[in-house]
Amino acid sequence: MSGPLVELVIAPRERDLGGFSVRRLLPYAKRRNVGPFVFFDHLGPAVMPPGKAIDVRSHPHIGLATVTWLFDGALDHRDSIGTMKTIRPGAVNWMTAGRGIVHSERTPPHEREHGHKIEAIQTWVALPQSHEEQEPSFQHYPADVLPLIDAGGATGVLISGAAYGHRSPVEFPAGICQLTLTAERDTTIEAPEVPELCLYVVSGSAEVDGQTIGEATMAILSPQRPCPVKLKAGTRIMFAGGDPLDGPRHLDWNFVSSSKERLEKASADWRASIAGGFNGTWFKQAPGETAWIPLPGDPQPPGLDHVPDDHDHGDWES
Repeated sequence: MSGPLVELVIAPRERDLGGFSVRRLLPYAKRRNVGPFVFFDHLGPAVMPPGKAIDVRSHPHIGLATVTWLFDGALDHRDSIGTMKTIRPGAVNWMTAGRGIVHSERTPPHEREHGHKIEAIQTWVALPQSHEEQEPSFQHYPADVLPLIDAGGATGVLISGAAYGHRSPVEFPAGICQLTLTAERDTTIEAPEVPELCLYVVSGSAEVDGQTIGEATMAILSPQRPCPVKLKAGTRIMFAGGDPLDGPRHLDWNFVSSSKERLEKASADWRASIAGGFNGTWFKQAPGETAWIPLPGDPQPPGLDHVPDDHDHGDWES
């Protein structure tokens, strides 16, 4: 006997960051992860006037890969393995932290000067236990290498994994699926066949099993298939999920691990790296960066934030 197709509905927890909002869906008290996805944030949409910018100072990660997907705007990514990359809508920045990486995210100079609109989804995926301590890495996938999807009245992009007969070139060492679709008209599509899957409504509304899923809301779907999803014209959604994790994951600040002791070590390594000026320490600074984000409750770095410019890094890749 079949059960409900929606296991749980998660409403966003919204934070105002001064001119723009961030809505957090995962982790959630009743659902810590969906497949390997342990963190899910929706930034914006927001209009940034000239001179207003996003400046996320250098901060560390372990045990995860971060995935940035932009609907509007641009971000400059810098990390401690020497990457300097601008991401724009349609492309994927996939940063694998492994044993440890440091990165910053900032509004590029042109958008900072002239103003821009920003909207993005940022997710973290937990690495399999076999890869938690791998060497950090970074891959950029331009828009033209990602598969375009037509799910029947809704079109979009396959970010990672496989769905609707397509496979993404994005590499991940476990079962994963992430894609975004926009309804061209009122339509009904089938949810991808993924063991653990969530449906997030970026804008508009969807209906599953007679239940309306409103804007900025996440529905954890049952593994039962078929699972029809009704979409209103213009609705934008994201599916995310994959195979079940190979064990529980613990989150502490920006760190993810199967071991609580490893989280404690990461915090100690970050403090020691700050104290050592990032010279010969576990964590390094990203190119051109001098500021950092301390552990929660620790003192803020002295002085004003230094925004890197072209003299700090040479030419940007775009």
